[in-house]
Amino acid sequence: MPADRWGERLIRRLGLWSAVAVLVGSTIGSGIFRTPASVAQRIDDVPLFLLAWVLGAVVVLCGALTYSELAAAFPRSGGVYVFVRESFGPLPAFLFAWAELWIIRPGAFGAIGITASAYTLRTLGADPAAVSAVIGPIDIRAEQLLGAGLILLVGTVNYFGIHRGAVLQNLSTVFKVGALALLVVVGFALGTPTEALPGGGAGGGGGGGIFAQRAHVGLSPFLLAMVAILWAYDGWADLAFVGGEVKQPQKTLPRALLIGTSIVVVLYLAANLVYLYLIPIQQMKQAELVAADVARLSIGSAGVVVVSAAIAVSTFGTLNGSMMTAPRIFFAAAEDRLFPAAIARVDPRTHAPTGAIVLMTVMGMIFILVRTFTALADQFIIGIWPFYALAVAGVFVLRRTRPRLERPYKTLGYPLVPLVFLAGALLLLGNYLVSETRAFAIDIGIILTGIPAYLLWQRSQRVRPPITADMQ
Repeated sequence: MPADRWGERLIRRLGLWSAVAVLVGSTIGSGIFRTPASVAQRIDDVPLFLLAWVLGAVVVLCGALTYSELAAAFPRSGGVYVFVRESFGPLPAFLFAWAELWIIRPGAFGAIGITASAYTLRTLGADPAAVSAVIGPIDIRAEQLLGAGLILLVGTVNYFGIHRGAVLQNLSTVFKVGALALLVVVGFALGTPTEALPGGGAGGGGGGGIFAQRAHVGLSPFLLAMVAILWAYDGWADLAFVGGEVKQPQKTLPRALLIGTSIVVVLYLAANLVYLYLIPIQQMKQAELVAADVARLSIGSAGVVVVSAAIAVSTFGTLNGSMMTAPRIFFAAAEDRLFPAAIARVDPRTHAPTGAIVLMTVMGMIFILVRTFTALADQFIIGIWPFYALAVAGVFVLRRTRPRLERPYKTLGYPLVPLVFLAGALLLLGNYLVSETRAFAIDIGIILTGIPAYLLWQRSQRVRPPITADMQ
């Protein structure tokens, strides 16, 4: 089909609430059910614990406000890829797609798929860690095998059109938001409060303010806790990847980004409040699934099964959201002739980018069968945040280099809001560089291999650089 006025070939089928469901459904997975325990292990002071979650909320809200300007200006498939391309040119954009191909997206699919399958198996009374198959020297656990099956399932659904993926996404999002809201309400209504909440630490100690009595909580543990928190919040930027399939995008995208991110922030802060209301923070450190403990304290032993089922459905919805959004990155790169033309294939009946969907399905299945959850989650964080920061920095570049660019929405609080996001990203990445130097170096090294790959590809194709909005 011919491209629309923004150069998009895909059909615009997503309305406001479907767009909100993509964002919320891509964000709320297992993080809010599991992450508070790992945060408590690093921050055992209640006010600082809550401050960390509030700071995480501030960072992602600043990101959403900034991305709203970019998404309204460039309502195209690809999101961050398009923002980086328009701000900094084709090579950095290619490096983002390269990182998504080898680090970011397979890591996300694997980590989410393992979590969804593990809680599905737990709900059914099976052992997720049981070895189900052996491929050479690799033992394939049940959670990996089922996770690969779930990736294949969401890939198949989305192969037949984003409208089918949207139905699945809307249903799973309604379920997960309802389950999390119900957990908060029931916890406050039926649970017995812990006495540790008012004071700050395990003993509920006295006054002195947030910082006075807890100097032992160093900056590095706090920033490592922020890594876990930002993993839980991640997904707020995914909506932009399907910007080319959103109706009335210049109005809908900013509204959906702000509404969806706000919903996530409110639910996450409310969930953490109910966790602390019922469970002392020292006990929370050992609560791998703190939400199950809250449910058990509120409604009895059946609550553990209910929460496990809720996490299974929630993370399955996140997996589907990732399959809706991620292939559009590679579709956009292939449209620019930076990836093989087959990846830009659009099915004439369903109008789905089927080549890119097949690519992501295969890559996700391979990675989930050979990597652990921790390795997959860590590689995602290290890989994605440099490009989140680069895209936000693009707002400053575009304001200077393209002052006449059509901007239906301008970032509220500019330039402070994007600067806050960039400061958070730099602290996060700097701390990761110091604390996880080897993993950081490996992933950055993989990203940089995209430079010779880009040069070789350009030489082999003998094509001109991709067309940007200014050239159209």
